[in-house]
Amino acid sequence: MESGFVAARGFDATRVTKPGLGGRKYPRDFLRSVKKEGFGRITTPVNGRSYIRYVSGNSFAFAMRPTGGGGTLVSRFSCATRTGQFGLRHGAIIETLAPTIRQVFGSTRWKIVDTGGGLRRWQVDLYYGDAEPLGPGRFMARPRGTTFEYAYSEARVSK
Repeated sequence: MESGFVAARGFDATRVTKPGLGGRKYPRDFLRSVKKEGFGRITTPVNGRSYIRYVSGNSFAFAMRPTGGGGTLVSRFSCATRTGQFGLRHGAIIETLAPTIRQVFGSTRWKIVDTGGGLRRWQVDLYYGDAEPLGPGRFMARPRGTTFEYAYSEARVSK
C-alpha cells in the first residue's frame, strides 16, 4: 500500500512518475515494490482505479483490482508458482501442512492462479492481500502485519 512508503520509515519517498501514470507521482520505493510484486494499492484512486500494476520495462497502468492469470486475486487463497513445474498447474489447489502458514495467513488451502518469473523451483508465492510494507530494502514486498518470509512444508496438490 502506498500509504506505508514514507521517509520516516526509511523508504525513498521521492515522488516520481513513470510511463502510463499520466504524470501522477508516487514514492520511488512504492513503484519499485509494484514492479516486483505486480500490483500496489494507491492512496487516491484514479478514475475509480485503486491500484497501480506493473506492465513491463518501465511502464505501469492503473487497475481496478489486483489480478493474475486466473482473474482477481483473493487474499489468503490465491497463489503463484513457477511456470513449467510438474503437477503445479493453473487452477490446482495446494494444501500445506505447515502450522506456520495457518498462523500467519489463517489458511492452508491455496489456488494457483498466476505464475511468477522470479520464483524458484517448487516455490509457491502466497497472496497476502493489501498491506503496508514491513520495511525498506528487502522487506519492501513483505506485509507489515508479519515478519514471515518463507516456510518449508510438505503439501498436497489436487484439482
